[in-house]
Amino acid sequence: MNRTINDFGLVCGILPQGAKNAITDVPGVQVGHCTLRDGDINTGVTAILPHSGNLFRRKVVAASHVINGFGKSTGLVQIDELGTIETPILLTNTLSVGTCATALIREAISQNPDIGRTTSTVNPVVGECNDGPLNDIQALIVSEHHARVALQAAHDGPVEQGSVGAGTGMTCFGFKGGIGSSSRRISLDGSEHHLGVLVLTNFGNAGDLVLPDGRRPSPKTVENLAKAQEKGSIIIVLATDVPLEHRQLTRVAKRAGAGLARLGSFWGHGSGDIAIAFTTGNTIDHDSKADVAEMRVLNEDRIDLLFRAAAEATQEAVLNSMLSADEFVGRGGATRVSLVQVLRRSELKP
Repeated sequence: MNRTINDFGLVCGILPQGAKNAITDVPGVQVGHCTLRDGDINTGVTAILPHSGNLFRRKVVAASHVINGFGKSTGLVQIDELGTIETPILLTNTLSVGTCATALIREAISQNPDIGRTTSTVNPVVGECNDGPLNDIQALIVSEHHARVALQAAHDGPVEQGSVGAGTGMTCFGFKGGIGSSSRRISLDGSEHHLGVLVLTNFGNAGDLVLPDGRRPSPKTVENLAKAQEKGSIIIVLATDVPLEHRQLTRVAKRAGAGLARLGSFWGHGSGDIAIAFTTGNTIDHDSKADVAEMRVLNEDRIDLLFRAAAEATQEAVLNSMLSADEFVGRGGATRVSLVQVLRRSELKP
């Protein structure tokens, strides 16, 4: 069951939410999960598909931004060099990045037998967070099969949130974290567009969280806050159907950090905070023979709308990841309470 900020009277910003209030409000975008939970095993894979076609043949324009680089993601270098994404995006735990990358490569080759033979190789995109505290990460339980299950489960309906897929074993601000999503509607030249965000949350010190109405954990929760070290991570995937080019997407991706800051995050030394952004409004034909490619771009004087949408939807997606997650018992009995329990007991103070 998804619980969102709407169920608790909280509001992030001023822009209207999309109908599903999820990254799948962007037409064509699909999300799927494979959840693994059995005793000390609490992990999984989440897949984000920019569109349902052949991504290698019809790439989406993309960019990434490393807010703090304590992470082991793959594919970011080529995204920023060529400005495109040519596979689905997979999210998983830190030690399963290679497995998921191999699954993406096999999937791409099955659709495009010329990869690495008569055409270029393929750039798999995988993001990760460390779920070790709640999951036996050394078991290396995630397989290529699990990655394929997540890919095959992808759909364009409401996004399941909380302790699912890659978010199964994640912690956020000391509470149970996981997968969260949100979206914003934007009007440009009389047409409706969307910017959607999906997050994998595993960051934030207990006691640092600030809600949109200014409430935060009570003083007894934060007694040792000054001694705490931020060692978590977050992967933020931003999607839009607004036509942007690579440089503009980079600028939008940077504004996801504003959403984290609103929540009380300071992107600590040990935190891996990475944003990946793409637009379905511009695609690149892998087989084009034209010397010059046409591309539509947003009037830069209107880009503040997307900056605001990125900040608001990121802030809300993080909260939704916690609100959708129930109390959780993981590896060795490690327990994470749900933010919902605290809100219902009114233990957050102004």
